[in-house]
Amino acid sequence: MESRRHTVLELCAGAGGQALGLEQAGFEHVALAEIDPDARATLRINRPAWNVIERPQDGADIWQLNGREFRGVDVVAGGVPCPPFSLAGKQLGPDDERDLFPAALRIISECRPRAVMFENVRGLAGERFREYRTTLFRRLDQLGYIPQARLVNASDFGVPQLRPRYLILAMRPEDFLRFRWPEPRASRVTVGAALEDLMAANGWPGAAAWSRRAAGIAPTIVGGSKKHGGPDLGPTRARRQWAQLGVDGLGIGAEPPGPDFPEDARPKLTVRMAARLQGFPDDWEFHGKKTSAYRQVGNAFPPPVARAIGTALMAAIASRDVARLMETAASAAG
Repeated sequence: MESRRHTVLELCAGAGGQALGLEQAGFEHVALAEIDPDARATLRINRPAWNVIERPQDGADIWQLNGREFRGVDVVAGGVPCPPFSLAGKQLGPDDERDLFPAALRIISECRPRAVMFENVRGLAGERFREYRTTLFRRLDQLGYIPQARLVNASDFGVPQLRPRYLILAMRPEDFLRFRWPEPRASRVTVGAALEDLMAANGWPGAAAWSRRAAGIAPTIVGGSKKHGGPDLGPTRARRQWAQLGVDGLGIGAEPPGPDFPEDARPKLTVRMAARLQGFPDDWEFHGKKTSAYRQVGNAFPPPVARAIGTALMAAIASRDVARLMETAASAAG
């Protein structure tokens, strides 16, 4: 019995964290939409065969994307921008241009996938956005989907940071009945264990001792706004948490500490280190200067989490396909 390919249309793809995880889960991308040119270049560098929509007027800006071109796709996935739903963000108003869910819902109504997968910040799960969530889920229900949502921590899936994310899944009823959320892993990876080799790469003699001190989970890595300065590891509270792990959170380093770096000092993370803490493989390249590359990392959905959710989604869809084939074969034989 030959299995068929299962496809995904990715919206607001960023640097490809969710796309990579879904690829690892067995999905094939029919297209990826992303408005930021550096992030689009990152996608093309790492996956030249991916259909990365290049121009905003062709759909890189999802307000312009024609969902009818992707009829038959299995999954529409994406990480719509999170500023509207962050705890520090301004309350959403009518026709707020920061809110891309209306565009996403239009695309879903046009291409009619079997499942929808969106991730966002945990703020969307709060009381402040109860009415917004109710409206969103009602619209998905009207389109023929059963929506459900869950707050998941990246640290439960092998990522060395807490990084809570709000996952929205919506499926056709026949697929929904077969879906099971993935179970968290039994053990967690610490910052020190994840980064010791990178910290030692330039000959820093304090790397091993630093790794033992950094025996905890990192706070959430943030990408920051394009409007404000260079990259760092977050506001004052986050930097204090990084300091407890032996990391200088005031900026991103150009390279790992060298042999002359004091053994008891706090090194800065490099973009590569931040990427590993997000769960990206070391061969995943980020296009652009340091600030742009770090923002791509900080705004990404960790690939291991996307892989875990995607694998569960694939199991539900594929098992339903097998059941349909068996029903068809039995009907033909009968």
